[in-house]
Amino acid sequence: MRKHPVKKIIVFKVALMAILLVGVFLIPWRFVNWGKLEILPASTITVSGEASLEEMSQIASFTAGVTAINDDKETAVDEVNQVIGDVISAVKSFGIAEEDIQTRSLSVHQIQEPFIEDEARRVELGQWSANNTIEVTLRDVDKASALADLLNESGATSVQGPNFSLDDTQESEVVLLEEAINNAREKAEKIAESSGRKLGKIVTVSEGQQTSGIFKGLEMDTGIAPIEPGTETVYKTVTVTFELR
Repeated sequence: MRKHPVKKIIVFKVALMAILLVGVFLIPWRFVNWGKLEILPASTITVSGEASLEEMSQIASFTAGVTAINDDKETAVDEVNQVIGDVISAVKSFGIAEEDIQTRSLSVHQIQEPFIEDEARRVELGQWSANNTIEVTLRDVDKASALADLLNESGATSVQGPNFSLDDTQESEVVLLEEAINNAREKAEKIAESSGRKLGKIVTVSEGQQTSGIFKGLEMDTGIAPIEPGTETVYKTVTVTFELR
């Protein structure tokens, strides 16, 4: 008696499969209008955010150059080498590490002297000019005035600086990134509220960075040069896309 229900179930399944197979081959599916299936993009809003803070300058850089001119090439080169060597020794004695002293340019050339002959402009080779310029990085900006005076008295024929800048902004950037995203969120929330929507999760974030310095230049007066390191303004900008609900 219990086998009959099982047989009925098997028969039903077989019949159902037969009907489906018949439908696959006989029903003109190409004429069936299934409608249009679309995945609509979520509503989003993209805004920019920014944040900034002031930090004291961390490093200062100077350039010091030596130029010598002489009728003899070797004499000009030897003179430059001697003086720039003295400048480097003085800078090292000041406390500048060797890795913070870098050659910026080195040149030796014969000067072309113009003259007029037979109403034509001509040139002839004259004296030899030799030059060596170094860049010095100072990591204690409180000593910028003292280093400027040392370079001016070192025998260098040209001194430029200081140029103040930041050395490490990683911690500041982490703080600024969060503040910039929060700034973008505030803007997006106001826009969403005005349109009767609510702000959802963040979809994408792209960031940018801009750092600019504010400093006083070197005043070439006698005595200790009055130098103020000043501050650097660190900017962080982001572009954030939020969902709208």
